[in-house]
Amino acid sequence: MLNKATSFDHAAPQLRQIAKKLFWWKSEAEALEDPIRFAAQVMTLGTWRDVLTIRAIHGDALFIAALKAPPPGVFDARSWNYWHLVFEISPIPDLPMRKFP
Repeated sequence: MLNKATSFDHAAPQLRQIAKKLFWWKSEAEALEDPIRFAAQVMTLGTWRDVLTIRAIHGDALFIAALKAPPPGVFDARSWNYWHLVFEISPIPDLPMRKFP
């Protein structure tokens, strides 16, 4: 299973380009430090081309890992449900929410 410490190809120009577009508040390097968060962001806000790019480089494992250990506050309900259906993961768990103190 992938996690934040998992090896992730930071040098791939396609990944840097996606990071720049989807993580406007971070540097590309910072965005690529957390593969699970990166995948979740692509699954929620990325284009279909972004999804295909990630799948070509990392296969489906990265996306499935993002669904199994989702960062709270990234997925919207539509994306959460869609990707569980795509990967035939059921039952669909509750959408992870951010917790505020």
